[in-house]
Amino acid sequence: MFDLKITGGTIVDGTGAPRFEGDVAVKDGVIVAVGPHLEGDARETLDATGRLVTPGFVDIHTHYDGQATWDSLLDPSASHGVTTVVAGNCGVGFAPVRPGDQKRLVEMMEGVEDIPGTALHEGIEWSWETFPEYLDALDGREYAMDFAAFVPHAPLRLYVMGDRGERNEPATPEDIEQMAKHVREAIAAGAVGFSTSRSLNHKTLEGELVAGTFAGGDELIGLARAQQEAGGGLFEVVPSGETGDDEAMILGEIDLMARVSKESGAEISFLMIQSGGAPELWRKQLEAVARHNADGARLVPQVGGRPGGMLIGLHSYHGFMRRPTFRRLEAELSYDELVEALRDPENRAAILSEEDVPAEASEQFAAMTESMPFLFPAMYPLGDPPDYEPTPDKSIAGIAEATGRDPWEVHYDLLVAGEWTLGAFTNYAQATQEPLRAMLADPETVIGLSDGGAHVRMICDASLPTYLLTHWARDRKRGERLPLEMLIHKQCAATAKVVGLEDRGTIEVGRKADLNVIDFDGLTLHAPRSVDDLPAGGRRILQDASGYVATIVSGVVTRRNDRDTGARPGRLVRVSHEAARA
Repeated sequence: MFDLKITGGTIVDGTGAPRFEGDVAVKDGVIVAVGPHLEGDARETLDATGRLVTPGFVDIHTHYDGQATWDSLLDPSASHGVTTVVAGNCGVGFAPVRPGDQKRLVEMMEGVEDIPGTALHEGIEWSWETFPEYLDALDGREYAMDFAAFVPHAPLRLYVMGDRGERNEPATPEDIEQMAKHVREAIAAGAVGFSTSRSLNHKTLEGELVAGTFAGGDELIGLARAQQEAGGGLFEVVPSGETGDDEAMILGEIDLMARVSKESGAEISFLMIQSGGAPELWRKQLEAVARHNADGARLVPQVGGRPGGMLIGLHSYHGFMRRPTFRRLEAELSYDELVEALRDPENRAAILSEEDVPAEASEQFAAMTESMPFLFPAMYPLGDPPDYEPTPDKSIAGIAEATGRDPWEVHYDLLVAGEWTLGAFTNYAQATQEPLRAMLADPETVIGLSDGGAHVRMICDASLPTYLLTHWARDRKRGERLPLEMLIHKQCAATAKVVGLEDRGTIEVGRKADLNVIDFDGLTLHAPRSVDDLPAGGRRILQDASGYVATIVSGVVTRRNDRDTGARPGRLVRVSHEAARA
């Protein structure tokens, strides 16, 4: 007898092959049969007639490093068909850590990934020092999905080099060998790989660039070699200039990554984004990747699935954060009282006419208030259902021009109305998603950049797996769509393979029974909402979906009709790179 049988579904199996009608049978957490009209009874049967049956989604770019120590659900990813997440991205995380340095790592994570430090301080129960001990601390926990992690560069540098590492001083050969020792131990303990950030946008809460930003080629090669010596893994990089327009810088970073890859043998995934200042630079990046890969490198650009930047609203960041009257009202009133006060004509006139108060160094995104006049053309009321591919006339600048109003007034009134505004500051330089379509379709790329668990007050891009289906495979109006089979392959098998998880990502006999049953016609991505449910009352943005008939992890239904079942079959995944390569 099977444990579970899914019958009559339209199976998109993750291999990229055409969809077909059939059944899927599961026993002991593994797919044991796939085909039309499977014989045999099951303890539970799910009728998937008229529904899609897909592998569970594998999200390789999240920041649940802290949340995984207190939360078994791992939302928002849990709401979007994700059955495996990988944390430890962008070179930041919470291990290794010396006693007394926990505060440093929290402030680094808060500054880089915009996760409230109060939530991290209250939520994390520190019980580890080394990275293998961090994995051990998670090993006994149960989740709604599987959890894996990179070993991050910045904590490692702090652990080995102390203040010199934090000041981004060059690593000595002895430093590199000590860090390499820890990388080998982390890979042997099951880390999916190593991550580092060279981004000039990634700063601590005090405004300092994170440790490792200026690591030299010898340091990167030494750590990549250590990873390979221990069995392999993915070497993940946030390159310098990733959101900018300095062509020499970003192409130079690709040259450096190619050198590291060729000298170490490591596969390197790096973040690739369409810049507003250089909207065609992504093409040159893909050309450089193809050239280097033909010459023996193993480079994998990691791309997003929709315009990026931030969600702007009263619950998030906005242009009036530093206006004196707004700050006073926000400090004194509840949210509902604040909205009512902002509707008062006198308060409105005061806030619109005031100058900003000076920004404090630790105040997140304070500088954006000074940039608003330049940002208004890229700020779009999101709407419900959300529109992530609006035309320029729908921007705040476009609305202001059409109505004869000041853009600041349009911005203010949207905030008071409770509307979310999409700040499409990346991947939307030409007010079209055509560049994204080309990036997603490129065979060299992998899907990432969801940042699940991070930037909790400004984005909810953990909903990207749902968006891939609703927008790219079904609803897009302003250009070509993308084949459903390709998108499922990219979000399942391709993401699983790049981090060495060869046991999942496709619906094939012998693969792990991580699955989704989806009402594709009814699948809906809803407008974002703000909740105060993090430890210490921390605020975050969630984005719900409807249309997930069932999400299944290791053969167990974790979500049914868009509701958590309470089942927690997910576990820490320790990757065996030698087995994956074999």
